Amino acid sequence: MTASNPFHADRSLYSVDEVAAMLAAGETLILAGEERLLAALPRGEWVGGTSPYFMTAEAGGAHAPDRIFVQRMPAFASIAWVGMLDRAALPDMAALGPDNGYTILLIPGQSEVHRDFALHGIEWPDMFRRPVVGWVTGVAGQAAATDRPKVFDGRSGRSADDRAVVLHVALPDHAFARADIVNLFAPDMDGPVLTFDTDTGFTVEHVSVDGVPTRLVDHIAANGIDTRLPLVADYNGTMVNVATAGIDEATGQVTFFAPVYGHVAYRFARPVEDYPRQFAEQLGSPRGEVVFSCNCILNYMYAGLEGERPGDMTGPVTFGEIAYVLLTQSMVYLVVEQD
Repeated sequence: MTASNPFHADRSLYSVDEVAAMLAAGETLILAGEERLLAALPRGEWVGGTSPYFMTAEAGGAHAPDRIFVQRMPAFASIAWVGMLDRAALPDMAALGPDNGYTILLIPGQSEVHRDFALHGIEWPDMFRRPVVGWVTGVAGQAAATDRPKVFDGRSGRSADDRAVVLHVALPDHAFARADIVNLFAPDMDGPVLTFDTDTGFTVEHVSVDGVPTRLVDHIAANGIDTRLPLVADYNGTMVNVATAGIDEATGQVTFFAPVYGHVAYRFARPVEDYPRQFAEQLGSPRGEVVFSCNCILNYMYAGLEGERPGDMTGPVTFGEIAYVLLTQSMVYLVVEQD
């Protein structure tokens, strides 16, 4: 592979040397991989985050700890602004972007910026001015006990576990970006409505089940609920999942990968019978150039996607997805169309 022709459409995973060649050739890249691989890259026009799981062009779902996943910016686009923002600056991120374009936002998992965005991002000024997509970074399996999820700013050569990295992309007047979501989960309409009295965030104990107060952990146990199925609610016309992270039997608390909100009607999802088939059907054939996508680690694990190809979409497998707001158990993608 040479610097003059470093990218092939039938590949998405590359070595450090191959990615370095792409950067030397002037590519602008969005990268995912283990920390040691991203840290070995030269400075250049790239942003990245930690994850060793991917939906690839080569093999479908793959755990590839020795490779870097590459997505690149369209040739006709340009960087409007790129950099790291801390908790104080991130709420004003939209002001740094272009009039026409899109934003890539990478947030380290288990960080305060992750929590801030999840709880308050929808309230930040101009967050719906242009498409905002991205993902929450993470680490694999046993490494989670010692390693921290990271984001990288290739221009400065910096990494961080307590800041977000933002890439604002400008598009010419003849092009426009569109964000979309693939969510296979729908509420089980035969199940009860679950509501929370207040915006309780990521951890809850009590819930109202069809108006009757109880502990959520007791409701789950009494009804044999499979917590691999998320809570689902209608957020202004879009079905949004809230995935269960864990249950503490000692305290009776249930922790989620995204916050739940007071007085929103939730139901547990009905099962997905055939993930690959339903995914391909819902995805269809997006119009335009797909320049970014990501799929949730829970879909990867629960649906057994290693080695599977549910549609042609490739991207990092992530620990939270971003399409304006924080999502879970979803796939997000961004398409750029030209007039």
